[in-house]
Order: sequence, then C-alpha cells, then structure tokens
Amino acid sequence: MECRCPHVARSRWWRGSGSGTRWGAGEWASYDGRVSDIPPDLARLRSSIDNIDAALVHLLAERFKCTQAVGELKAAVGMPAADPGREEAQVARLRALADDSGLDPQFAEAFLNFIIAEVIHHHEHLAGGS
Repeated sequence: MECRCPHVARSRWWRGSGSGTRWGAGEWASYDGRVSDIPPDLARLRSSIDNIDAALVHLLAERFKCTQAVGELKAAVGMPAADPGREEAQVARLRALADDSGLDPQFAEAFLNFIIAEVIHHHEHLAGGS
C-alpha cells in the first residue's frame, strides 16, 4: 500500500535531503537537533497519522452532535429511531466514496454500520426505549 502523503515522496533519511543526519546505527538527528532512534520518514508519517486521528475524532464529535439533534427531533414527533431506507442509502453512498478514494468499501461499510448502530442506540434512549 502506498502512502499518498505529499512529503513522503520527496523525503530521504540522509543529509542533503533536509530530513536529518544519520549518526550511529539506528540514530538520526531530527530537525531540532535531538537524536532519535526513529527515522525521520517514520516520524513524519506518524505525525501525519496522529493529526488525521485527531481530525477523525473531531469530525465524529461533530457528526454525533448532529445525530443527537436528529434523535431529539425524531423523539419529539414520534418517529422511529432507525430509518432503514436512509441507512441503506448512506451505506451505498459511503461504499462508492470509499471505492473512489482507494479505501476498501467493506471496511467503510463496517465502519459506518458501527456508527449507525451507536446512533440508533442513542435515538432509542432519547425516545425512552432500551
């Protein structure tokens, strides 16, 4: 699997590329001069992953704020917590987005199904159900 992070394609572990100096076996000097046993490319990738993970958490929090409001509206008008037609359409839409993005559609579906199950649970709670 290839990482599409733009900085990876032009990075190197050796001086002359701007990514740090190799000192001893398994030691690299970082940009701030500290010595690390982690290659700079790995450190940059991990940092990117950490940033993406933080963004995912914030996006999920925003999504759950919206679904909380939906649940409150549904409970107020007596609508059921689940909407199988909407859920099916969302799964199909996310599978297509995943496929277009190079992500395994089955993984995207499983991820969305997990989120949908949690949302339905919250909606049922708001409606006074289990």
